[in-house]
Amino acid sequence: MKHFPFLFSLLLLASCHKTEKPAAGPAGPVSGNLNVTSVEGYKVKTSILTENVTTSGTLLPSEETELHPEASGRVVGLHLPEGRSVRKGELLLKIFDEDLTSQLHKLETQIKQAEITEQRLADLIKVKGVSQQEYDLAILQTQTLRSELQLVKINISKTELRAPYDGIVGLRNISLGAYVTPSTAVTTLRSAAALKLDFSVPEKYSHLIKTSQTVSFKVEGSETPHTAVVQATEQSIEANSRNLRVRALVRDSKGLLPGAFAEVTLALGNNQQAMLIPNQAVIPQARDKKVIISKNGKAKFVTVKTGIRQTSMIEITEGLEAGDTVCTTGILFLRPDAPVNFSKVE
Repeated sequence: MKHFPFLFSLLLLASCHKTEKPAAGPAGPVSGNLNVTSVEGYKVKTSILTENVTTSGTLLPSEETELHPEASGRVVGLHLPEGRSVRKGELLLKIFDEDLTSQLHKLETQIKQAEITEQRLADLIKVKGVSQQEYDLAILQTQTLRSELQLVKINISKTELRAPYDGIVGLRNISLGAYVTPSTAVTTLRSAAALKLDFSVPEKYSHLIKTSQTVSFKVEGSETPHTAVVQATEQSIEANSRNLRVRALVRDSKGLLPGAFAEVTLALGNNQQAMLIPNQAVIPQARDKKVIISKNGKAKFVTVKTGIRQTSMIEITEGLEAGDTVCTTGILFLRPDAPVNFSKVE
């Protein structure tokens, strides 16, 4: 028992000399900078750029009229050959007019009698057999009857609907015996002579549209190109769409139908000194656009203005000069004044 205090002291001394290894902490993030060793570039040079604008349009007949009768009544004659041609002045519709023709015959008889009376009074006034007033009243009566006769003839003409020009009759909306009024749309007449093409262009191209300018277009379901000549413009920009309406005359309307959709292509001119670069070289920003060029072997950010965009190229109107080399890859990692090494330059 006397050795127990000695053993306890030895054990305590051994425990004091033991050291514990510190626990390994979580691995911290490895920091470092991403270095771009090489990028691809494109050397700016001038080239010919054809400025084309594609827009949608509609084919219209050169003339189109919805036909309405001028008088109300029952249809007693109908000549509306649907889908066929009619000549100008050809009778298309006739409304019952026997009451008017009876008035016409009555007035014709009254005029003959008034003319005979007028002639008798003219002979009597030479020998002072009647007063001047009686003769003047006879003349007035004859003129009044003639005016009434002319009015009846006008009303009779209103019972006839005639073709205002040469054209093709559309689908008729009435049948023989129907009662019509001036608000009744009988049919539609369209001119078969030519077609018009109506389309719109954005406001920024409005100053490039000229009279007698040729445009090309295609219709749905056909790859055959057609041409039209600009006749006139609206001379006013539409406030809602900011577009300018243009009307052109189709040169060859064979096989084309009014109302068809047309895809219009306008060639607005060639720029012989256009500078084009790949689309991916442009860095869009909130207020402007930038590209990265190599200046003395270092990256330089340049603000540019762009023009026409094509499938893979875009026009640069300001900010670059011919001979500059723009970076087309690695642009997200380059910083101003960073060294630039080109692995490939187109």
